[in-house]
Amino acid sequence: MADSTSSFSSSSVIRRIGLGATAAALLALLGLTFGPASARADTTLDGPVDIGTAAPFGVLGSSAVTNTGPTVVDGDVGVSPGSSITGFGGPPEGTLTGTLHQTDAVAAQAQSDVTTAFNTASGLTPTTSGVGELNGLSLTPGVYSGGALSLADNGALTLAGSATSVWVFQAASTLTIGSATHITMTGGATACNVFWRVGSSATLGTAAQFVGTVLADQSITATTGATIAGRLLASNAAVTLDTNTVTVPTGCPPPGTPVTTSSPAITSGTPTDAVVGTPYSFTVTASGTPAPTYAVTAGTLPAGLTLNPTTGVISGTPTTPGSSTVTITASNGQSPDASAVYTFLTAPAAVPVGAAGGTAIDSTALLAQSGSDATLPFAAALLVLALGLGLSGFAAHRSTRRPG
Repeated sequence: MADSTSSFSSSSVIRRIGLGATAAALLALLGLTFGPASARADTTLDGPVDIGTAAPFGVLGSSAVTNTGPTVVDGDVGVSPGSSITGFGGPPEGTLTGTLHQTDAVAAQAQSDVTTAFNTASGLTPTTSGVGELNGLSLTPGVYSGGALSLADNGALTLAGSATSVWVFQAASTLTIGSATHITMTGGATACNVFWRVGSSATLGTAAQFVGTVLADQSITATTGATIAGRLLASNAAVTLDTNTVTVPTGCPPPGTPVTTSSPAITSGTPTDAVVGTPYSFTVTASGTPAPTYAVTAGTLPAGLTLNPTTGVISGTPTTPGSSTVTITASNGQSPDASAVYTFLTAPAAVPVGAAGGTAIDSTALLAQSGSDATLPFAAALLVLALGLGLSGFAAHRSTRRPG
């Protein structure tokens, strides 16, 4: 589906370009009206990755589960096919709110479901490839793949979406989450829908604040003080804990619930005209899921006006008459972005005339604004006046010479 970009009617174009409009401004308007629209892309992800009977587990290891210190797991703890679970004898050791499954049928079935989930997450088509360092990123829903994924010490990662938004991270090798890192979710997004498929081993650093379910082919290590809103599920090796808090997400939507994201399309029309000294507001709107943000990517807004990147509102009080052509781009992490070219015309302020308090527009400023020379019509008026006076004098002279 093509992007809907704003366009001008022919009468609007004529009104806007004025007598002295430059060729560049005209070309910009024509480009806006007739320029090609970028294709819109929709991405559908089949809801959260289905982890089956592993859902109640906060920690599930294959060879062993080892804990040091007063770890708290809000959920089940299990191991299969191995049999070693240590460090969960109650305070001052680790505690759990769920059930301990030590080489039983429940743990075995959960491990089978983890393998299925791992393969499912591996088979998803990436929406973004070549990901490595995550520090400083704000990521919209999608599938992100890379070799070794990492979040540097003291780093921050933001996941921006809604309650139904899903993120799947595919690490071909390791996942390394540094010490004192933060993963923040905004817009109602939840830990229910964040999955980390790890090709080898995962390490969560000291005091890291981690979000999501780790599906690791090999080992998972959570170092001192790391907190996990999610699950640590290791298919073929051990899970090692040290004074951690693991909280299994609750109230999660059922697997298989389709989630669709779509690239933005700008839907707003022609900007209204502005007047110097008069408060102004115009809203750039765009469709797309999740909601897009806005930025000026070319040109400059009229002096006194600013763009709100979240709402798309252009507002302020213009200070200078003139014409400004700008490109505004809407983006939401789903390619392609949408852009539209807008021309803002700012008229000069009205000036008071006459004792009755009437107003008139400063014609000299208007002519200057449109690119016309204000002296030309003035000179023409003087010429007409001079011709009129000359003709009057000639007529008077003829009348004095007429015989009586």
